[in-house]
This record gives sequence, C-alpha cells and structure tokens, in this order.
Amino acid sequence: MRIGVITGSGSYDWPHLEGAAERTVVTDHGVVTVTEGHLRGTETVQLSRHGAGHHRLSSQVDHKANLSALLACKTEAVVSFTVCGSLDPAVRPGSLVVFDDLYFPANRLPDGTPCTWYDTPGAAGRGHWIFDRPFSEPLRRALISAAELTGVPVVPQGVYGHVDGPRFNSRPEVAALAAAGVSAVSQTAGPEIVLAGEAELPMALVGFVTDYANGVAPEPEPVQALLDRMEASKDIFATLAGHALPSLDRTTEAGFVYRFDA
Repeated sequence: MRIGVITGSGSYDWPHLEGAAERTVVTDHGVVTVTEGHLRGTETVQLSRHGAGHHRLSSQVDHKANLSALLACKTEAVVSFTVCGSLDPAVRPGSLVVFDDLYFPANRLPDGTPCTWYDTPGAAGRGHWIFDRPFSEPLRRALISAAELTGVPVVPQGVYGHVDGPRFNSRPEVAALAAAGVSAVSQTAGPEIVLAGEAELPMALVGFVTDYANGVAPEPEPVQALLDRMEASKDIFATLAGHALPSLDRTTEAGFVYRFDA
C-alpha cells in the first residue's frame, strides 16, 4: 500500500524514511511539498502540515491543498499524527491516543469557509459524507497493536476535539468540551478528517498527549514540560509508524458519500 502520513508540531521531517526525496505537488488549492520514500518497505508520502520551522500556524494551514497533494500522490490511506492536550485526567501526558470519534461542530476551515470539497452548487460529485465513526477501523486496529510496541502508554479510543488556534483554550471552554465527551484537543486535525472522509480516503488519527488542558490538572505544569514532550513526539510517532505501516494490507473507508449525481 501507498500510505500518506501527516505530521504536525515538532515533526517537520520524518526520521527513518529510506530513499527520502522531496517533491513539489501543484494542486488546484495550492503548492505543497511532500517527502516520498519507504518505511520498512512501505511506500510512504510524508507531509508536514505546518511546514519546515513551523512556517504556518494552525490558523494558516491549507488543508485542502494538503489533502489534494496526498490524493495526487495516489495514497491509498492516510495516518495523521498530532500533539494534543488532554481533557480527561485518566488520559495522561506522555500517552498515545488512537481516536475513534470526532467533535468538530463548526466544520470550518481556518479561513472561515465550510470544510468541504463541495463548494459549487450543481458540481459533479457533491453529496453528504454519512458515517457512524469517522475513522477506518482496520487502520485503527493496526495502530493500536503497533502502539503497544513503542513502550508508551496507549489509550485505544477517545473523542478528538478540534479547536481553533492559535491560542490555547480557557478553563470554561475546556469544561464545555469535556462535558461534550471530548478526550483531547488540538488545532488542526478536524478539517483533515472531514476532507479525507469526503474523498473516501481511509484515515486514522493518533495523538500524543503533551499536557493537560486548562483546569484539568490541579496545578499547571511548566510550559517547558509541554515543549519537551512535543520534541519527544517525533521519534515516538516515527517508531509507531515503523511498526504499523508495514502491517497494513487492507483498509476500509469510514462510511460512504451519498452523491446526488450518482
């Protein structure tokens, strides 16, 4: 299989990628740089959502261009990695979370427009993404099994909450998200999930918890603890991918797209 890998804060390049070569992909939504190579024999296309040196803040990520690039590179599935803040005291910093559900009610891109490929009335292919759970279960199972080999605590399910950046959330905002059942939050993965789903591209999302969100722990940690875990996430995600990607031989998309011109 040819697997797309989206990396985030702290993971601007991808270690252990054999034969790595950068490629510029021109899409209808912008120009994207990807790195193609092999990870333990698996064809891999790595994309840094923020760009080298964190060029784009979360509020500036061009999700349509990124997903268009992965589709143009003929990826058959995508695994997205994100550092995240925990809203659940039981989901401790330093843990991996393999998410199984999504909280993204705004359904908006960073520029405020609806998060969808279907932005032209009457266009071919327009429709509704209909699903029970938004992630590919075979991908999730492979990642859960592989995560157990990393030596890092693994939470095998959780609700990912997308929040707007670039600021972090206040205590009342965190409390409202926790009341909705959100396990952990970050500022980028929501649009990736929706756009992959509408494109019928199987996807899974893994988070590495760098901190507790505001008000979850009795006392906040020093910011340096968050930064140290963010730096550590690069090798942890790469190790996880190295175990998981070679085992992928079958994936299924989540749900289906009901198209009005079918």
